[in-house]
Amino acid sequence: MKLDRIGDWRRTHYSVDVRPEMDGEEVTLFGWVQEIRDLGGIRFIILQDREGTIQVTVPRKKVSGEVMSKSDVLQKRYSIGVKGLVRKTEITPRGVEVIPKEIKIFSTAMPRLPIDVTGKTPAHLDVRLDARALDLCREENIAVFKIQHTAVEAIRDFLFERGFIEVHTPRIIASATEGGAALFPVEYFERKAFLAQSPQLYKEELVMSFEKVFEVGPFFRAEESHTRRHLSEFVSIDVEQAFATAEDVIQLLEQLMQYVCKLVKEKCQKELATLEHSIKMPEVPFKRLTYEEILHDLKREGIEIPWGEDIPTPAFRTLSKIHPYFYFITDWPTHSKAFYIKPRDDNPELCEGFDLMWRWIELASGGTRIATKELLIKRLKEKGLNPKSFKYHLEAFDYGMPPHAGWAIGLERLTMMLTGKKNIREVTLYPRDKFRLTP
Repeated sequence: MKLDRIGDWRRTHYSVDVRPEMDGEEVTLFGWVQEIRDLGGIRFIILQDREGTIQVTVPRKKVSGEVMSKSDVLQKRYSIGVKGLVRKTEITPRGVEVIPKEIKIFSTAMPRLPIDVTGKTPAHLDVRLDARALDLCREENIAVFKIQHTAVEAIRDFLFERGFIEVHTPRIIASATEGGAALFPVEYFERKAFLAQSPQLYKEELVMSFEKVFEVGPFFRAEESHTRRHLSEFVSIDVEQAFATAEDVIQLLEQLMQYVCKLVKEKCQKELATLEHSIKMPEVPFKRLTYEEILHDLKREGIEIPWGEDIPTPAFRTLSKIHPYFYFITDWPTHSKAFYIKPRDDNPELCEGFDLMWRWIELASGGTRIATKELLIKRLKEKGLNPKSFKYHLEAFDYGMPPHAGWAIGLERLTMMLTGKKNIREVTLYPRDKFRLTP
């Protein structure tokens, strides 16, 4: 088959922009063949683009022979262009169809596709991920990532409005950001290096110059946990603010979450309908529960956790029944949090760290940071880390480090909350975990 060139054709409308009141107008559409229904004297082509679908109706006796012969060879996922007239009709859900005057075929597709892009024939997630480029063409997936896009747009707008500066920190680092073994080593000329776990130390240093910074970018953890909420490569939304405490950034975070929910609810009605998901508008302030109060809640449910221990996932699932939406957990045991989280002045066994929970999933984590060199060295040693490995970061504390605080949100987990998806791989374009390195 000889393929067509795009030539001077340019899109005039997306599928959703074509409306019944345009009856008689000429339009040029681009997209992919989603379905074909042939009734002998008439053929229906469902054309899909990124905004949705539209019916292209080919009546055998009313179109040219060239248009008919082009429509004869079409198959699912062929990339095509259609130039034709809009016609108002009662037979399509949106009350509109396009009668083609010309059809261009830009590329073909294999006859037997690995998955059904209409979603009518379900496929296992691993099968879908193996054919991810095709899987992402499903309307449901387009809806998920449009919602994610809107969420990131909302986050940026919110932070810009409040005077934050967007920054970009290194992904190749010389030592662990947060300690631990969850690092990916990389060859860096003749030296040993690692992929960054977070921008934590850099963003703390940047508040000395820019005061209020944020970053949206990918980070890496050699995550042994293979669960529905863990990835090895993930997108983190990080904020750091000078002359601020945990309470300041908690208020910023809850207001941001409220704004994101509001914007997604307003701008993504079609996508939320596609996913059959609704967003409940959160009221601020969110609940604030101390670690101690959480242990008491669990004890009442028959779950005993010794003070100072981390809270396991089954316990969080129980908590989600008591606290079914957003809530903060504050006043964690100092030893359970990262070395840079500030211990409380009145009780150093507790720290000024917090987690933002959404049901049973930790959505964000943050706190007041340590702003004195001596205390940071002490905490590094308590964590079994060598202060010499943090030489350059510690030097920054000799240049006037201000009191500061911040947090980080996992974008994929946020997207799960906004879309109702139950597996983090479904809200990641090309997920990376312990077992998946392709496609």
